[in-house]
Amino acid sequence: MDGEPLKGRHVLIIVENLPLPFDRRVWQEARTLKAAGAHVSIICPTGKGHEKRREVIEGIEIYRHPLPLEAKGPLGFLAEYSAALFWETVLAWRIFFKRRFDVIQGCNPPDLIFLVALPFKLLGVRYIFDHHDINPELYEAKFERRGFFWQLMLLFEKLTFKAADVSIATNESYRAIAIERGGMEADRVHVVRSGPDPSKLKRVPAAENWKNGRAHMVGYVGVMGQQEGIDLLIEAVQFIVSTLGREDIQFVLVGSGPALDELRALTEQKGLRAYFTFTGRAPDQVLFEVLSTMDIGVNPDRVNAMNDKSTMNKVMEFMSFEKPLVQFDVTEGRFSAQDASLYAKPNDPVDLASKIVELIDDPERRKQMGSFGRSRVLEKLSWQHQIDPLVAAYRQALSR
Repeated sequence: MDGEPLKGRHVLIIVENLPLPFDRRVWQEARTLKAAGAHVSIICPTGKGHEKRREVIEGIEIYRHPLPLEAKGPLGFLAEYSAALFWETVLAWRIFFKRRFDVIQGCNPPDLIFLVALPFKLLGVRYIFDHHDINPELYEAKFERRGFFWQLMLLFEKLTFKAADVSIATNESYRAIAIERGGMEADRVHVVRSGPDPSKLKRVPAAENWKNGRAHMVGYVGVMGQQEGIDLLIEAVQFIVSTLGREDIQFVLVGSGPALDELRALTEQKGLRAYFTFTGRAPDQVLFEVLSTMDIGVNPDRVNAMNDKSTMNKVMEFMSFEKPLVQFDVTEGRFSAQDASLYAKPNDPVDLASKIVELIDDPERRKQMGSFGRSRVLEKLSWQHQIDPLVAAYRQALSR
């Protein structure tokens, strides 16, 4: 990026499901836009460690609002999204009257933020849709059905793309959805991957206490939800311990989510509690220690329409720390990791277990795979490679 191509512009970013700066992708986008000369405001929910209703960090204005507990059913989603839309609308107008903005960037889920943007579009404000999740597939993965609400997700998605001047896709699979299902013109869809910033992911000395006295350690980083397949990982660990007789591997899981308590209980029921460490939502110091200490990473995301087409941040975080990984064979997971990963049969915990043990027992292969992954991040996938596509999307939106 040369100079400050967005100098004098005001950008409003709206994100519903995570507070800032905790949402790493959106925070990288905000910092990039600020470096490009834009004034950046953000509307997001409050969250643990991010309770202040208004805060300025690195010159970026953050406006936070309360939100009900994370939804667990259709009615819960209705309550959550209604509350979010109310606060997003109130805060957007408050910011607009304080300082007019030129662009609204809506980050899904849900595909409803276009409702906040529509009145401003009548005033000449551009709308950029930042496509984080494919919500029809996400709904199906969470509730294992389609039906009325699934059809509603498709409608909201189509209306979102129709309202957007420009769309940002996190990968080529999402770009295809924007064009084929969303009806967007191909030249208005820009791929901006959720690439890690290696300068922010600091490798630290290994902390042996995370291994719980065992010789090896497998790490997981991410959401503790139903569709993340952690129950399949627990089944895999049961096979490793009970069938293969391996008691030398500790599994450390970093993150929080609606299924955390259920997953802890499941390890108790199966007699595996000693082999698992659940940190909950953790500060960077803990995250970096776990990533630096573990021998391999694991991504147990179920193979379904959602996970097959989605890029998982944890995969590239493992690679950034020069760690090989094991995952089920999904399209975007294979694109990201390539030779940095072993691939288990879809949703097969026994094969997942076998691949984990195979890699644990081959330190030379682990080293080669980790080196490949680190190089791939630095040369192809890091945030540095996403800056120009992001700025190009903004330039196009502002030129319309």
